[in-house]
Amino acid sequence: MTSSRAVGATLTSLALAATVTLAGCSTQGGPADESDGVTVLASFYPLQYVAQQIGGDLVTVDNLTPPAAEPHDLELSPAQVREIGTADLVVYLSGFQNAVDEGVEARAPEHVIDAAGAAGLLEDAEEEHAGETEEEHAEHADEAGDAHDHGATDPHFWLDPSRLAAVGQAVADELAEVDPEHAEEYAAGALRLGQQLDELDQEFADGLAACQGATLVTSHEAFGYLADRYALEQVGISELDPEVEPSPARLREIGDIVEQRGIKTLYSETLVSPKVTETLASDLGVETAVLDPLEGLSEDATAAGDDYVSVMRANLAALEGGLVCE
Repeated sequence: MTSSRAVGATLTSLALAATVTLAGCSTQGGPADESDGVTVLASFYPLQYVAQQIGGDLVTVDNLTPPAAEPHDLELSPAQVREIGTADLVVYLSGFQNAVDEGVEARAPEHVIDAAGAAGLLEDAEEEHAGETEEEHAEHADEAGDAHDHGATDPHFWLDPSRLAAVGQAVADELAEVDPEHAEEYAAGALRLGQQLDELDQEFADGLAACQGATLVTSHEAFGYLADRYALEQVGISELDPEVEPSPARLREIGDIVEQRGIKTLYSETLVSPKVTETLASDLGVETAVLDPLEGLSEDATAAGDDYVSVMRANLAALEGGLVCE
């Protein structure tokens, strides 16, 4: 059976083939007409939020990922691929959305920011397997149904507000290159965003101060940066890829952790089916709660007029209510 990811890759390749000949004759660089402001193209929601906060009325920000869509599975139309080449600034995260990576490579925008550099991405390495030989590691993986690459890079940096602030500064610096006439306004926008995110960071630090060392059981390992920032221990029912079903061995392992540590809540997440988490919680006799990994705004969040900060505060409330703290 052909996977949805394979089909998406084929469609993206066709889109690139349809537009690559246009790349050589398109005019790139330089801001749009003064009446239109600077055009910024973000690959998914957190980057859109940053650009909007920094640019304000001086920029028009488009998002390649539709609202309430799963960004990992994004497919680009020919028009979207062309937009990558015509936008004044493109902000994306390499390795997170294959279609966007291919589009950036094909259209080679003059002003582009890869958030991976500014955010300082970390590898999802598990210390418990340090020092194993390859044979021992493979044996452990087979037993646990855990054959993923423990060195895979975790992309979810925006769940640590301090890392998102660093990306904001990079966006402000590049906007000043695109539109030097308004460099001071972009610098001021980055300062405001940094202060806003500093306040949010302090709210999390204060709210979770009594929870240091607590175990956070999530539907998949999307909250590693948040856990690292606030001294929690993340345990994923699934791993970095939410489409990979956990093995029976992994579910038994989670059950043992829940029992041994007195965990009272398992966390599912928006944009991903909660079925596995809810079934496991029911079998174990514990509660469930919802965290939002903020890869995109859910339909409910969009309808309520929520944004990055308000959703993060809802996540904090869910953590305070469900973690086992002192």
